[in-house]
Amino acid sequence: MGTQHLPVLLDEVTTWLAPREGSILVDGTAGGGGHAAALSAWVGASGRVIALDRDPAMLELARQATAGLPVTLVHASYAELDRVLEESGIDRIQGVLLDLGLSSDQLAWEGRGFSFAADGPLDMRFDPDAGGPSAADLVNRLPAEELADLFYQLGEERHSRRIARRIVEVRRGEPFRTTGQLADLVRRSQPRAKPRGRSIDPATRVFQALRIAVNDELGQLDAVLGKLPDVLAPGGRAAIISFHSLEDRRVKWAFKSDPRWHVLTRKPVTATAGELAVNPRARSAKLRVAERCPN
Repeated sequence: MGTQHLPVLLDEVTTWLAPREGSILVDGTAGGGGHAAALSAWVGASGRVIALDRDPAMLELARQATAGLPVTLVHASYAELDRVLEESGIDRIQGVLLDLGLSSDQLAWEGRGFSFAADGPLDMRFDPDAGGPSAADLVNRLPAEELADLFYQLGEERHSRRIARRIVEVRRGEPFRTTGQLADLVRRSQPRAKPRGRSIDPATRVFQALRIAVNDELGQLDAVLGKLPDVLAPGGRAAIISFHSLEDRRVKWAFKSDPRWHVLTRKPVTATAGELAVNPRARSAKLRVAERCPN
């Protein structure tokens, strides 16, 4: 079965990364392989795209999408980029892409617990085989104060304390095991508001916070941002697509504060109306690009 995911800002990524024949590029978030396949057409047979992903299931989809192309798939986090390159005997690369969004395929797989659209186990780990606490573990074990801080800091949820208190009350009788249980409680814990334009499901921010915490997404992003200037050749470019302010602020600050970067996108690049008509999930995507300075 192929991927359902449409790679966001595909034309913009190839334009800003400006890949050339023979270049070595890294796609740090392989996903369904759409970006990697497109970039491989630019680097040609003499070049290489190294595509990383923490999720083994996504790598299987990427393998189908990139079969026969100059793409090497690696089961690793983008935070391990320096190690992967060293083990591959590569000193410097000419470009790197990070698409920090969740794949449509991951959202569609009920057994992974990323979405509340259908009831499934409350897991949310990108790599379940790697161990570590699941979303259910956090929800059922953390004290109310820590849960509230998590929802507020990682999900920017205004009603975090009320939701956390309700979770602790309910779990005394029965632990949370499914996405439906948690989403229903979150919805019932928030005051009813008059609908204004396009609104998101009340459970969205809590699920975002749990997914970020379970996978240490911000820690992983901070780690790779510190490594990118060291692995890029002079003139090499980094293109990073973020989907919420917690990520975008980190990317913006990393590019702006390090003198080794020359920022190419004064404002983030966003999806065109044409892309949004085909792929509404691209509406939150923000692309920032910087170039490694010669010195």
